[in-house]
Parts: sequence; structure tokens; C-alpha cells
Amino acid sequence: MAASMKQATGGVEETAAEEEPRVLEPGAAPFGNFPHYSRFHPPEQRLRLLPPELLRRLFPQSPETRPILGLDVGCNSGDLSVALYKHFLSLHDGETCSDASRELHLLCCDIDPVLVERAEKECPFPDGLTFITLDFMNHRTRKVLLSSFLSQFGRSVFDIGFCMSITMWIHLNHGDQGLWEFLAHLSSLCCYLLVEPQPWKCYRAAARRLRKLGLHDFDHFRSLAIRGDMANQIVQILTQDHGMELVCCFGNTSWDRSLLLFRAKQATETHPIPESLTEEGKERNRIRFWRQ
Repeated sequence: MAASMKQATGGVEETAAEEEPRVLEPGAAPFGNFPHYSRFHPPEQRLRLLPPELLRRLFPQSPETRPILGLDVGCNSGDLSVALYKHFLSLHDGETCSDASRELHLLCCDIDPVLVERAEKECPFPDGLTFITLDFMNHRTRKVLLSSFLSQFGRSVFDIGFCMSITMWIHLNHGDQGLWEFLAHLSSLCCYLLVEPQPWKCYRAAARRLRKLGLHDFDHFRSLAIRGDMANQIVQILTQDHGMELVCCFGNTSWDRSLLLFRAKQATETHPIPESLTEEGKERNRIRFWRQ
């Protein structure tokens, strides 16, 4: 999934739009902007680990007073964004709900304007999901676009952020400091944060694919000091540096990526952790992290 981009604002250039179909070799998507990502990492693998009632348990009063606002960073062509939307609202294939956008609204952003255009065209819930092209690492653009969206709802932060398999792309393209800053930005923008970090073996595979295609290696790959158990590394950064706490590890996908839920510590009073969710996560968290 894509994380950062060279082009910041919306609008698809004619040259990009004319690329139909656009075919990329697996290693030729250095920002993770694979054109058919969901074919090899289907959304169902994540959904089976996530309780459908998760958002209603985290925000029990929100649907009655205001919509839950989510931020999906690195949405690719929107397949996972739509799947998460349907999953958390318990909507079945082909089913729509006129009240859905009043209960949940997602802002989804990606590196690739062609993928964003596809997501907009194919989205079955245009009132509930907004897709934009955004360089998340560009402070000025990020602030303008995210603030503009939040202001429509009279809000200053998102209820929950989704960071699904994009930390590696930020890390490879922006280095250790870039990863640290990326997580800092997310933690300041979201009350809760669901993160799916890529393990270190994926870093090696991504670098190897570039080399096989005769392309330049990632600028930061060989100099990265943050490496090894990347799930644990990200837990440490978010909890020790950015004021978040680990609520739950929902388990691992079949491709060995953890789904980690964090909460901003300052959100304790407004968004207390449901006791049932805490109990469910205790054993998984203990096995996954503190045993090491």
C-alpha cells in the first residue's frame, strides 16, 4: 500500500489517466502503489481478525451524536477501505444503508492519483468514503487537506486511523527519522490507531525486487538503524515517544503481519477502552510482545 507521494494535491494528469491498463512489475512500485494490491493481500485476511462491532465498542455514543471519523493512509485503489467500511457497519455485498455516512465517514488518501481515481469511480459508498491524493509526509499539504476535511464536521482530530502495510514504504523512502515523524503525525491526528506493520523480511524482499529489475536501491535501506522485529519497534516508538498505549493485538494475517490497536493516552477520558476489548487483548499482547 502506498504511503507517500511526489505529487501533493488532487487532479490526475492526462498522461497518467491515459495509462490504461497500467501494468507495473512487483518491484516497480517503490512507494507501494501496486495497481492490484488486493489480489495478493485480500481484505478478508484482515477482516477475519477484526471484530465487526469494534468501532461501536470504542465509540458507543458517536452514531447518536456525530459520525465516527476515520483516516485511511495508503488506501491504494480503495478495496480495503470499502471492505473495512462494510465490515464495521455490518453491510453485506450489494447492500447499502442511507444512514451509513451519518454513522461512519472515512477519509482515504494515497500516493497514486491513478489509484485514487479508480477508488472514486468504483466506491459503492460515495457519501461515506472520500478519496484524495496526498503526500502525507508533506506537512503543508497534509495540514491543509486534513484540516479542511475535519472542519466539515467541526472536529480537530480523527477518531481512528488505519495504517495498513505502509510503514515499510515510509521507512524505506524517508529513513528512520521519516518513520518516527510519520508515526508522530498519525498519533497526533487520531484518538485510536490500527497499524499493520510489515516485518523485516518484506524490506529485504522489496529491495531485492528493485535490484532484479535493475532499478536504484532504496536510498535508506542499508543505513536503517530501526530494523529486526518491526512490530515491536513500532510499538516502542508509539508508546515510548508518541504518547500512545497498546490496547490489543488482534493476531496475525496469513502473510505474518500483526494488527495492532493503539490509543492516545490523552483520549482516556473521552474514549475509555471497553473492558471486554482489554480482556480479549491481554493474552494476545502478552504472548506476542512481552514474552520476547
